[in-house]
Amino acid sequence: MSKEQLHKEFIFENIYPNKNLNYYLCDDLSLETYIKLCKFGFISTSIILENNFYLLPEIQFEYAILDFNNLHISKKVKTLIKNSEYKFCINRDFKSVLNQIQNYHKDSWIEENYEKLLINLNNLENNNSNFKLVSIELYDKNNEKLVSGEIGYMISKTYTSLTGFSSKSKLYNNWGKLQMVLLALYLEENRFDFWNLGHPYMQYKFDLGAKLYSRDDFLKRWLNSI
Repeated sequence: MSKEQLHKEFIFENIYPNKNLNYYLCDDLSLETYIKLCKFGFISTSIILENNFYLLPEIQFEYAILDFNNLHISKKVKTLIKNSEYKFCINRDFKSVLNQIQNYHKDSWIEENYEKLLINLNNLENNNSNFKLVSIELYDKNNEKLVSGEIGYMISKTYTSLTGFSSKSKLYNNWGKLQMVLLALYLEENRFDFWNLGHPYMQYKFDLGAKLYSRDDFLKRWLNSI
């Protein structure tokens, strides 16, 4: 997929209706192109083919979407909230979250080129596009340990998760779920329309309250919100 193809007519006529394809290759690593892909509803990871780095934008067949009135908070997470031993932050330490994600996922698609792209996107200011790449962070307030976090992006009043991590220590059981609940509450408080959780193949997303959307149904909501 070239930069020249990233216009409304081509995407609406050739990409969205094609129910046989979901992944595409893109060798344009500019911030402008990445943001355009996001706005059209693609979630981009990366791939190396024949020693060449490519973005791997995906327009999914199905999506997991959380409407905040459907948010489910388990008893264990409610207890953690009540105990209030945590500190929830946004964009306090983006690079630490990035490092933790790479350590957590040994086969992470965040390789050197993609890492640079994310850092540049996070540092982007005054881009006039309603796009903001952020890190979501959950700390143990007693020792300032970064326990759980994720990277995602906000476009207008939508939030999309890219990838995340959570401590494997038993001391922090359910803190990953706590981080997600606190994020959902933050998004609701700030009047976001919905949370795009991406692939609908993980049970924890539905335990949180997400619903399954087809590509067509997702795009109706997505394009109306951005």
